[in-house]
Amino acid sequence: MKQEFLLPDLGEGLTEAEIVQWLVAEGDTVTLNQTLAEVETAKAIVELPSPHAGLITTLHAAAGDVVLVGAPLVGFEIEGQEALEPEAPAAVAEVEEGSGPNLVGYGAAPSSGRPQRRARRARAGSVAATTAVVADVDVRVAAPHDDIAVVPAPPVRGERPRSTPPVRAYAKGLGVDLVLVAAELGDRVITRADVDAYRERLVQRGAGVATETIPAPASAAGARRPAGERATTRIPVRGVRKHTAEAMVRSAFTAPHVTTFHTVDVTATSELIASLRASAKPDAPRIGVLTVVAKAVCLALAAFPGLNARWDGDAGEIVQQHFVDLGIAAATDRGLIVPIIRDAERMPLGELAAAVAELTRTARGGKTPPADLAGGTFSLTNIGVFGIDAGTPILPPGQTGILALGAVRRLPWEYKGEIALRDIMTLSLSFDHRIVDGAEGAQFLKAVADVLQEPGRAMLLG
Repeated sequence: MKQEFLLPDLGEGLTEAEIVQWLVAEGDTVTLNQTLAEVETAKAIVELPSPHAGLITTLHAAAGDVVLVGAPLVGFEIEGQEALEPEAPAAVAEVEEGSGPNLVGYGAAPSSGRPQRRARRARAGSVAATTAVVADVDVRVAAPHDDIAVVPAPPVRGERPRSTPPVRAYAKGLGVDLVLVAAELGDRVITRADVDAYRERLVQRGAGVATETIPAPASAAGARRPAGERATTRIPVRGVRKHTAEAMVRSAFTAPHVTTFHTVDVTATSELIASLRASAKPDAPRIGVLTVVAKAVCLALAAFPGLNARWDGDAGEIVQQHFVDLGIAAATDRGLIVPIIRDAERMPLGELAAAVAELTRTARGGKTPPADLAGGTFSLTNIGVFGIDAGTPILPPGQTGILALGAVRRLPWEYKGEIALRDIMTLSLSFDHRIVDGAEGAQFLKAVADVLQEPGRAMLLG
């Protein structure tokens, strides 16, 4: 019988998702929980498991399409099953064992063995409007003087190329087809460097992807520069990038931001970190300056709860939160995300270090669940890893404070009445001036700095 699978709510009330790539095709027979597609929400790339075992009759969307939650996604023909009305997203389904899910959109209970992915057949037109790369369609790109360069069509797709989700998203943003990259590289994992190298080869051949040229202005002698020197690339604003842009605009024009700075001698913190690492077991989580600052922030928030509050305009109230869900900004190939460490104030330093390490690993792999990207109460962003000393970070929506960590630099500094080389770092605190006034913001920042200047006792509490 026929059964429609509707796009489920993938978490936190998200209303839509973009099809990154299909891993199956019409006419394929799939097993229960076999991955059907990778979809990108405003927060994460998610693998979508099959809620049924059966024959795929219809794929209602193409790669690059944006599908609303609750819209038909896949049509199934299920042998021996009575026809069912389309399920609402996230509805519980009572069906025969081995042919249906426990929760629509999230697959069924785990089954034994890992289903093998079948070869995919290309689907004409399954490409975003800003690129022209599909398996059975010529690649057309802008060339000088508005001529069109036509590249012969590549072979039909088989198994998807081996790469990580961030690399696939990066390639998609550049308009590079990983099937073509894999055809040149052979059977190995494709890296970001491989994508860059392949795109450079296309440009050198005059076949850049999603590229247009702008006529160069004439010089005094009437000569023009080569068109390639003024090429532009159009990158679709989708997924994480779109969500981040909307959130930052909303925050910047809703909460009146104030940023204050404090430069602090963190030599004692550097010495503590070195001491803890020297005595740590080989498998112990690595403690770094971000972990120490996170602990210092949790201690300071207990004394200054205004920085851990939120503004409830509808109720006309300031809501102080007596727990710390700490956001850690992470730069990924898909854009900036801010995963959350829940109840960070309860964690001793080692546990906090492990949480930071796991958060970073998951974010870099593109596997952060949407639920872990919502509901933070205060955030940190470590701009020091890029060699930057200070900045004016924008508040994540709904939060009152965000602290930027600058680079730790060895500089001449006044110490005990003399000039000495010390480890120096600048802290940049942005806060919502509706909730926190300048004095409280300065006192909070000073409290964090005091812990970093003398961390020995405070860091090992909790």
